Amino acid sequence: MIVLGVFMAGLTIGAVFYMYGRDLPSYETLASYTPKTISRIYNPEGQIIDEFATERRLFTPAEEIPELVKAAFISAEDKNFYTHSGYDIRGMAVAFYDAVRTRGENLRGASTITQQVMKNFLLSSDRTAERKIKEIILAARMEESMSKERILELYLNEIFLGQNSYGVTAAAQTYFNKSLDELTAGEAAYLAALPKAPSNRHPVRDYETAVFWRDNTLREMYENGYIDEATYQAEREAPLRTVQNGDYDSFRSDLPERDYFTDEIRRQLSVDFGEEEFFSGGLSIRATIDPEMQAEATESLRIALEDYDRSLGRWRGTGKTIPQEALGSEADWRAALADTNVARDIVLGNPWIPAVVLDRRDQEMIVGVEGVEGTVSVPREDIAWLPGDFYEEFELGDVVHVRRMTSDEDGSLLRWSLRQVPRVQGAFMAMDVNTGRVIAMQGGFSYQHSVFNRATQAQRQPGSAFKPFVYAAALDSGYTPATIIVDAPIEINTPQGLWRPQNASNQYYGPTPLRTGIERSRNLMTIRLAQEVGIDVVAQYAERFGVYDNMSQVLSTALGADETTLYKIVAAYAMFANGGERVEPTLVDRVQDRYGRTVYRHDQRSCVDCTVASLPQGEAPTITSSRERIINHITAYQLTSMMQGVVERGTASRTVNLPVPTAGKTGTTNDAKDVWFVGFTSNIVAGCYIGYDTPRSLGSGASGGGMCGPVFQRFMEQAVERYGGGEFEAPEDCQWINIDRFSGARLPAGASGGNVVRECFRPGEEPLFGITFDGGFAMAGDLPLVDEVASGQRGSRSVTTSTGETVNVGPRASFGTLSSGGLY
Repeated sequence: MIVLGVFMAGLTIGAVFYMYGRDLPSYETLASYTPKTISRIYNPEGQIIDEFATERRLFTPAEEIPELVKAAFISAEDKNFYTHSGYDIRGMAVAFYDAVRTRGENLRGASTITQQVMKNFLLSSDRTAERKIKEIILAARMEESMSKERILELYLNEIFLGQNSYGVTAAAQTYFNKSLDELTAGEAAYLAALPKAPSNRHPVRDYETAVFWRDNTLREMYENGYIDEATYQAEREAPLRTVQNGDYDSFRSDLPERDYFTDEIRRQLSVDFGEEEFFSGGLSIRATIDPEMQAEATESLRIALEDYDRSLGRWRGTGKTIPQEALGSEADWRAALADTNVARDIVLGNPWIPAVVLDRRDQEMIVGVEGVEGTVSVPREDIAWLPGDFYEEFELGDVVHVRRMTSDEDGSLLRWSLRQVPRVQGAFMAMDVNTGRVIAMQGGFSYQHSVFNRATQAQRQPGSAFKPFVYAAALDSGYTPATIIVDAPIEINTPQGLWRPQNASNQYYGPTPLRTGIERSRNLMTIRLAQEVGIDVVAQYAERFGVYDNMSQVLSTALGADETTLYKIVAAYAMFANGGERVEPTLVDRVQDRYGRTVYRHDQRSCVDCTVASLPQGEAPTITSSRERIINHITAYQLTSMMQGVVERGTASRTVNLPVPTAGKTGTTNDAKDVWFVGFTSNIVAGCYIGYDTPRSLGSGASGGGMCGPVFQRFMEQAVERYGGGEFEAPEDCQWINIDRFSGARLPAGASGGNVVRECFRPGEEPLFGITFDGGFAMAGDLPLVDEVASGQRGSRSVTTSTGETVNVGPRASFGTLSSGGLY
């Protein structure tokens, strides 16, 4: 009977295992295991500047995991790991006995490391007999085909150890900011104690519990012979020091604060590679950012936004308040302040630090500052820019930003100053005109205050910053910088009513050369020019440059009425600067997968002789490019030259003055809801826009040159020091002719003076003075030429000829003697 009973029991167990052993998932998929790992972004110097992950894991091969770490986990989880066949019968028997003895009160697992690998990878976490049987079957099969080290590698890289840390390498960084080979026995023991209940063994909240289980693992390590008694005793007596306790700096302290640049990389690569691959594919991403120039861009934009905000004389603060009951003790208000969600990434002059208003007085206000002992005083003089006093502008418990005002000479503290994040916003971006590498991008005042990237996501009207594309279409269509366009009133019937566009000055200047039209940003000239060329042609050019995907074909778009992004506008201007060739903006130089294979490279140019061991002295490697030409190279140079005039004597002349040749264009929309400046040197293009997120007027005095010009100037002063700059390269086939920039008339080769401009014409092209273009709109009145308006004269005048003689000439032709397309 006993034999029969044993036989039947064996048969039953065999039948159960056979039944559950069918249709199990294949453990062979683990042979090609690719765990979810961190994707990291590096700057050009190879420093980590950001990382992204759904599971923060750093995969480490078994041979690189120290034996001490392996010993800790084996002691804590499966001390018979190297001897069993995937399951531990003795361990299961002990666990079963304890469960029966305590009537189910003491349920503990008896899974081996191999079984845990099966559960984590191939099965669910259900606590059922069916799952346990499947786990045992798969574990036994796995042990037959996979080495112990490989199984341990899978386990130590997959296991969750709390604090969004997966695997031992990430956990060592999270809890101790150490690499695996720097861990002590006690630290390794603490990590090994976490798998069973990471949320209940937190090193701060559950300190006593965490120390108990650390010591328990240390004892197992000692009893199993992995550490000696001296180490065991010393580690047991040592406190549990962790990052969470403040004993070590966090590994994140070595990373810059996340900003618009790296977040835009995330946004773009999540589209290109898919979110799953980006967040878990272990990508190595080499960014184009120049950290020093990024800091300059951030500071320059912040200065402009804060200056405008303070000029309004209104206090808004952070909008956050700490309850009165929390102000009674320092510990309470400090805890409440630490939990308050306000921006902590602002550095302007000095870091902006969150603080809370504790007391108001007539001549000072007392605030408690995060990370600063005691309290500090803000003097009355600091709010001289506000209409009210401390009682009128602030309430007790208000959360504010403050910064130290320090001496320029020795850095000593002068006083504390109140600050607020401006409501007005803006963006700035700079890139290499030849490669498209974006070296700096700032999408707002503060990323932590608002993650919306206004450089790439904000759709805004570019205003007059769009005009160069109208002029590009005209120049490619046979017009020249000396072509005369009528600047006179226009009336256009639209479905919305009669449209009467005006110049910013509300004046009209008569027949005017193209050059002067763009230098002085004449709206009416631009509309007439767009009508002459054809708004459909202008739209084709705008779409070819990438400014719009589908531009509205109405005349108002010639003045920048359609919306686009700063990112697209800056990239388009780069094509003027590089001679008319297509360049694609990029924030990423290269992307490599987890195996180090390059899966994306931006620069597709080839180096002809980079493999040559040595080149003749003074000779650089030859770089070849197959970039598409967007516009004629002479057209690109003509526009660049005309936009140099914008900087030298036009709408940007008061605020932009660099030591190298610079070209650019201002932009100001209706009611000054958006203001722009986009400009470039021979190698760097940069652009800025400023406006409210919900568009409203910036005020009657706001302009692109006045607000964005200084942002560009501050940034480019440093960019020129770092990257240099030179003359814009003129095409070899330029035909040079002196032109009067006021009248468009051809001047003798030796003419000189402020009105003389040396223009580049296409071979065989001649300026035809006396022909004007009005776009087909009716003209009325007898308006003077633009130089007559400037001089206030319409009669005869004295001029100096090329031979040095002085002669009198009669009045110039006007609307009374000129007609559209006619000669006089």
